Amino acid sequence: MGGPAMIEGGGLGVVRPEQVGPTSVQVPNGVIDILVRDDTEAVTTAKKYLSYFTGPTPNPTCADQRHLRHAVPEDRKRIYDMRALITALADTDSVLELRSGFGAGMITSLLRIEGAPMGVIANNPFHLGGAVDAPAADKAARFMQLCDAHGIPILSLCDTPGFMVGPEVERTAQVRHVSRMFVTGAALTVPVFCVVTRKGYGLGAIAMAAGGFHQTRFTIAWPTGEFGGMGLEGAVRLGYRRELAESPDPAALFETLVAKLYEEGKAINMASYLEIDAVIDPMATRAWITNGLKSAPPKKGSRFIDTW
Repeated sequence: MGGPAMIEGGGLGVVRPEQVGPTSVQVPNGVIDILVRDDTEAVTTAKKYLSYFTGPTPNPTCADQRHLRHAVPEDRKRIYDMRALITALADTDSVLELRSGFGAGMITSLLRIEGAPMGVIANNPFHLGGAVDAPAADKAARFMQLCDAHGIPILSLCDTPGFMVGPEVERTAQVRHVSRMFVTGAALTVPVFCVVTRKGYGLGAIAMAAGGFHQTRFTIAWPTGEFGGMGLEGAVRLGYRRELAESPDPAALFETLVAKLYEEGKAINMASYLEIDAVIDPMATRAWITNGLKSAPPKKGSRFIDTW
């Protein structure tokens, strides 16, 4: 906001130019969208960034989509790389991530599917298990505004246990920050497509679906998908506290109850009650997205994009 002279003139001390807003500060705090090495990479990246706003590209290629069947481990407690999943799903060399150093719990990228530009918001299982905290919500909401302003459809890859909770989180004004996702989602004019890759829990999952699983153009899940009002383990500890305390083998009872809730919340059960549209073979995801785009031409919404 000001150089060494202005800082010193304001009575704030003497500092070197290198101390004022270096990239080591401006990348983690979200000011810089993309960090590049040099001028050559800056020009290349700027051209790629602008290309998403100029329409589809011809002759797209992609990775073998059978790899997506193994992108999410069968063991629900094992972590996986959401960025690798996005790269495999998108057209070859078409992914451009924005604000990668900020809001670690949310991934926001521009990409192409069959040549068509799209924006993706995705939970990051490596950070808080994919829970949505204040920086992640701010990042997602602003990115949705960016896509809406330029008529770019949004793909949501949902794997979240919900919004982050706790005394420390409340000190960050969490309730206001995460609400931005609902307010922004309700005002979107571009189509939103939601794919639940694993966890679809609580209000965090609803926010990832622009306000509801029925508010999107479609909400589908992979066979690894699971749903519930909150994380299964926590739900058992809270809802069956007395039973666990009175049980001669609380550990065994706990595992039995978790397995029961998991079975009830499986994606296939959700689809059977029309809570979501379908459970699909992961390798069919691109086809679903392509058909969705054909059925819902994007429109340009508000030109307003929040600075944050």
